[in-house]
Amino acid sequence: MMSVSTTTPHLLSSLSSPLTQSPPLLPPRVPPNFPYKVRRILVHSTARAVSGRPASLRVSASSQAMAAEATGVSSIPADMKAWVYGEYGRVDVLKLDPKVPVPELKEDQVLIRVVAAALNPVDAKRRQGKFKATDSPLPTIPGYDVAGIVVKLGGQVKVLKVGDEVYGNINEKPLDGPKQFGSFAEYTAVEEKLLDLKPKNLDFVQAAGLPLAIETAYEGLEKAGFSAGKSVLVLNGSGGVGSLVIQLAKHVFGASRVVATSGPRNLELLKSLGANSAIDYTKENFEDLPEKYDVVYDAIGQCDRAVKVVKEGGSVVVLTGAVVAPGFRFVVTSNGEVLKKLNPYLESGQVKPLVDPQGPFPFAQVSDAFAYIETNRAVGKVVIHPIP
Repeated sequence: MMSVSTTTPHLLSSLSSPLTQSPPLLPPRVPPNFPYKVRRILVHSTARAVSGRPASLRVSASSQAMAAEATGVSSIPADMKAWVYGEYGRVDVLKLDPKVPVPELKEDQVLIRVVAAALNPVDAKRRQGKFKATDSPLPTIPGYDVAGIVVKLGGQVKVLKVGDEVYGNINEKPLDGPKQFGSFAEYTAVEEKLLDLKPKNLDFVQAAGLPLAIETAYEGLEKAGFSAGKSVLVLNGSGGVGSLVIQLAKHVFGASRVVATSGPRNLELLKSLGANSAIDYTKENFEDLPEKYDVVYDAIGQCDRAVKVVKEGGSVVVLTGAVVAPGFRFVVTSNGEVLKKLNPYLESGQVKPLVDPQGPFPFAQVSDAFAYIETNRAVGKVVIHPIP
């Protein structure tokens, strides 16, 4: 089995973190009504020194263990469990490594104890090597979306506090040097500006499925110049992004009309999300229908067809596939301010997360979750929980 700790010494030397300078931290209190077994992810009270580790890691673990023993509180361990791949390829390149160093914390970052994480199509494409020219060096811990608890602060962190329940997309530029340490691990380090406090009415599983998808939905509509009184057609309305485009267009942007496509089993779902009409793509070609739209949001890769139903002066937002004018492609920028802006709509229930009913997948089944999302049959988001 490929192991970061034994086969990739450069990752240890460059990304492992001496933890001797940080005091031990009290684990956050778990709300008694939380429906998932969060306590499974709480850190053990004594950090272990692992033989064969660099001296700094052994000293760090020992120092934390002594401090924890003296104060009676839990500490951040030197190592964590994480899913890793050391080469690009199919699902079978993913390996569960039980001894990966906890990531180093930069001054503007917080360390998050991961409670739930979510898969996105970009995770699969990244693992397949489809943008390796701009990827960070291998080996990689995958995962963009995270929901969890802050356990440590960088020196320049201004707002967040230890114990805060947060969520976010950990990669500011998803295709341009995304982090080696992703969210499919017990801990991940994230810039404060990419995070926001978890909506109070959502659990960690629901929150984990939101960040990249809701940011993509919002930014795409914004770049298309969408505004109150306009109409939109959403292609693949039952997907992670499409389901949120429907809701944001309706409840945030004030759309006059929202139409979306899906297979027959999800037509009623689209209407429950706010679509005025739902098109069964197995029975009708949307481009053969008479209706035209101010914006078409193409979340499936059908821009050549989408341009046939956009009004003059309108635009087509393209997430994947070939682009035909007036279509445009964009890559989302992670931004905690977008999450903050949308939090009132989430907390009021106007915008709801959609988690695929096949999940959540337990941490040990991350490979199965990847295989599932690559079938392109997921409804909403595929979430990993509990971790570990």
